Amino acid sequence: MSRMLIFLLIGYLIYVLVKKRSTVKIQEKKEEVKEEMFRDPVCGVYVTKGDAVIGRHDGERIHFCSMACLEKYREQLEHAPKAAS
Repeated sequence: MSRMLIFLLIGYLIYVLVKKRSTVKIQEKKEEVKEEMFRDPVCGVYVTKGDAVIGRHDGERIHFCSMACLEKYREQLEHAPKAAS
């Protein structure tokens, strides 16, 4: 009977150690995902700062998913009606 209790206690300790170790790995992965995302104004795709193609308009930085979307945005600006001053 005492052997069974010892085996159960050892099994429980192993279980606790494995569970604690796996939760630490999950927390590390969650911390890695905290990179800022930007929405492409042309196609709506979300991109990270490192992957984005950056354009400027009126001093504002605009993030695009590709050069094609940046060019489409520039074309839209060229064809947009000018605001009367």
